[in-house]
Amino acid sequence: MTEITQQNLYLILPSKVSWMADMLCEDKHISVVEAIRQIYTSDTYKQLEQENTKRWHEGPVSLYQNLCNAQ
Repeated sequence: MTEITQQNLYLILPSKVSWMADMLCEDKHISVVEAIRQIYTSDTYKQLEQENTKRWHEGPVSLYQNLCNAQ
């Protein structure tokens, strides 16, 4: 894969969601299922899944901080 496009972006999202879910579980003492639900329903994820926002380029810590600041 040489270029991230809207068509292949889905390939990198699970690892970022996994990292964020781990951090959310640890910080908020919630289940993995609840953490994933919170992530997938967040504005942060809505931006992350759009290639044109370039949020996919951010690391999981930055994305997690954005997620927490938006809540």
